[in-house]
Amino acid sequence: MRNADPQIDPAAKQGHLKVYIGMVAGVGKTYRMLQEAHELLAKGVNVQVGYVETHGRSETHALLAGLPVIPRREVFYKGKRLDEFDLGATLLLHPHVVIVDELAHSNVPGSKHEKRYQDVLHLLEHGIDVITAMNIQHIESINAEVERIAGVAITERVPDSFLQRADEVVNIDLTSDELIERLREGKIYDKSKVQTALLNFFQPEKILQLRELALKETADQVVRKVEQEVERPKQMRREHFLACISSNGDVAAKIIRKTARLANYYHSDWSVLHVQTPNETPERIPLDKQRHLINNFKLATELGAEVIQAQAGPARPGIGFLPLRILPQERADITDAILQVVQEKQVTTLCIGKPHVTLWQLLLRGNTFQRLITGLGKLDIDLIILS
Repeated sequence: MRNADPQIDPAAKQGHLKVYIGMVAGVGKTYRMLQEAHELLAKGVNVQVGYVETHGRSETHALLAGLPVIPRREVFYKGKRLDEFDLGATLLLHPHVVIVDELAHSNVPGSKHEKRYQDVLHLLEHGIDVITAMNIQHIESINAEVERIAGVAITERVPDSFLQRADEVVNIDLTSDELIERLREGKIYDKSKVQTALLNFFQPEKILQLRELALKETADQVVRKVEQEVERPKQMRREHFLACISSNGDVAAKIIRKTARLANYYHSDWSVLHVQTPNETPERIPLDKQRHLINNFKLATELGAEVIQAQAGPARPGIGFLPLRILPQERADITDAILQVVQEKQVTTLCIGKPHVTLWQLLLRGNTFQRLITGLGKLDIDLIILS
């Protein structure tokens, strides 16, 4: 059976994950992966090409010659024939190393996994080493920043936790002049599309900002690797970040993403806390705010956070998103709820939004905010106000 899924041996060694990151399409990620495949093949390693997209680039396509290629899985969807990565065939062949391109790709509905990065995690669980590639704009926690730079919505995203799983992260870097020259020569897109690309995504100032993000992300990965593998002095405390959010959807999403970046940088645990006020009980909360909360809880979970919902007031049923842990409070005081969670989770840094957030409106009433500052000070907890 082609789609058979062999049982995972709990004692089996996890596969090694190598990720090539680029600031934008056309920097040479796929080219470098295929070069590495040839190098491995020359050393006698059982390496197979699981999925590679050359985008019609002749130099890249030429590198496929001589490499073992796993046939793609043909799928018919909405009247169209589509080619997908064949996870089942790859598991049966069980190569030592497999090349899987276009990491952020969404699989055709009905596939074993929704996203290709989940296919890769599946291969790793079965002890298969994977070499893969993605562009910086597909990293979940910096999605909003990339959209601001590029001016376009990025719908295909990969959670930061995937990169944390990587054993190696390699940045494929070019200057903006080199990249634009490649574009003009028709080495990235067909020449009919070059002028449009130059007026949109491939502008020097945009490329420079995306290049900075790619370099910083790679550097952060090195720092995380050091944190994992180099023994830290015993006197150093273990960081734990807590993002405090309100039901303001857009602002809460930004706080979640920025806290995720901080936690990833320090390779630390982190949590997201929403304190349910009396106006946010199931019978009172507006449907749009309830939807925003559920979406943001899902985002936080995907980025690796523990989601906590506390209640300022008598215990009542939560919004209905799992996993949530209700922490009943004796009185309607948001400060008490925050400080209770801070102590229970041994938080070292509290992250909240700037004053226009609904959360602040609650905190600034009376001496509530002063009590929060005093409480955090007594517990030796840092406070970060995120823009």
